[in-house]
Amino acid sequence: MGTHPKATSIAIDDQREIPLPDLIQDDPEAFLGDSVASRFNGELPFLFKLLAAEKALSIQAHPNLSQAHAGFERENKQGIPIDAHNRNYRDPNHKPEVLCALTPFWVMCGFRPVDQIVANLRFLQDTVVCKQYDELSKKPGVKTVRRLFSTLLDLDKKAVDAVVTLACLEYQSTDTEADAPAKWVKKLKDQQPGDIGVISPLLLNTYLLKPGEAIFLDAGELHAYLEGFGVELMANSDNVLRGGLTAKHVDRDELIRTLTFKAEAIPVLSGLEVSPGLTVYQTSAEEFRLSRISVSENRKYEAQVDRNAEILIVTEGACSLRSGAGDGLELVQGESVFVPASSPPYNISGKATLYRATVP
Repeated sequence: MGTHPKATSIAIDDQREIPLPDLIQDDPEAFLGDSVASRFNGELPFLFKLLAAEKALSIQAHPNLSQAHAGFERENKQGIPIDAHNRNYRDPNHKPEVLCALTPFWVMCGFRPVDQIVANLRFLQDTVVCKQYDELSKKPGVKTVRRLFSTLLDLDKKAVDAVVTLACLEYQSTDTEADAPAKWVKKLKDQQPGDIGVISPLLLNTYLLKPGEAIFLDAGELHAYLEGFGVELMANSDNVLRGGLTAKHVDRDELIRTLTFKAEAIPVLSGLEVSPGLTVYQTSAEEFRLSRISVSENRKYEAQVDRNAEILIVTEGACSLRSGAGDGLELVQGESVFVPASSPPYNISGKATLYRATVP
């Protein structure tokens, strides 16, 4: 849901269908709001998604804004087509993102604290990366985490197979219900045999998000969505640098340049209930803000007068959206609506849960 050229939304307005970017271009101030139109050059700055992972999606990270600008220009000068399989930068924007679980959702994100990495990877003492493992255990820090991870990405197929086999042997007797890393090493081995990403749960923080919980990922944070269904909101970009669990293009050097290699837990967000039925997920992103709206027979939602562009999607139930004295818009699960900044204040009634994307 949004205006990214790769998958532009089609708006149905008075029975006519029009691409959302074309609709906004007719009057950016009216559709986006004066402030948003000015700050983001008349463009909708966010991209809103529903994400369903039946099995693990690729391990990846996203560039910061300056990296995205430089990479996009560099690949343009190199003449790499935008849709080429080996293209890293498909636009000049960064891609911070927040994912909120609709079902229980497994996610890996950010490198674990170093003491956990050292304990989890003790079997590496008997492999070709024993030197890098020993350095990490003796001198924990960004440099030694980077050196170990870089070496793992450089391994040939024979060495990868040996490391993955040792990891599976190390954790074969572990109670996988009580030990998430062990559980996911075994599952990833079945899903992507022969991929070094199989051992990534031992390197990365592994979380099971409960419905309604969210995680925010800024630039340079290595992550992978493992299993579940959720809503995802991000800056309007499709720049992805992959590092494993994929048959798609992996640019090892560019990924290494992008990562922060901070080794620490990433906080899980429960959201802040700012008013009855309205929960906001606060992040540092300038392009977007995610909220959850719950309405019931005894509780309507009344929108603020001072708003900017919004996209709403119903994830559960059915509701009516009314603006001013006009007719209501009936929405059911799976339907979404774009609300221009210039629309009169609206209210939502019914029995439903909606997620809203807007700009802070």
